[in-house]
Amino acid sequence: MRSSPAFMAALRAGRALGLAQWCIGAGALRNLVWDHLHGHAEPTRPADVDFAYFCDLDLGAERDQALQQQLADLCPDVPWEVTNQAGVHLWFDRHFGHAVEPLHSLEEAIASWPEPATAVGMWLDDHDALHVIAPHGLADLLDMRIRRNPVRVSVETYRQRCASKRYAERWPSVVVELG
Repeated sequence: MRSSPAFMAALRAGRALGLAQWCIGAGALRNLVWDHLHGHAEPTRPADVDFAYFCDLDLGAERDQALQQQLADLCPDVPWEVTNQAGVHLWFDRHFGHAVEPLHSLEEAIASWPEPATAVGMWLDDHDALHVIAPHGLADLLDMRIRRNPVRVSVETYRQRCASKRYAERWPSVVVELG
């Protein structure tokens, strides 16, 4: 992660917001790791950079938008997607077709992300130490294995994700489990 100036700049921007619980995770991390493991000289640009935070005191979408604007001001070339994980239950049903219970922490939220390989977040502290949040561990990420996380993702949604992500086109060593 430290070898990517763009990723480190994004982490510094995230830290500048001064939030208690936050991370950059999912595809942005996966892409960096898998590009490195495949020896790609050019990094794969993520469709978005997931900035997740947890604040159960303010669940308004306006806060997400304001934080996204602050991040865009700090790193304008990053396709930010900001989500307060404490408020996911308010919109999940409209977006994915089934209701979910409220989450209680950032780690619990990350544990519910679609695949264990992408259920990983990283944050940077005030001393520039990197911290990893990986409720399911790092084995799937490092072994380049994609499988469904049954915590919150239906088989149908998972299969749609696999089809749209086209993992093996960019990373031929990736093993995708469709079961």
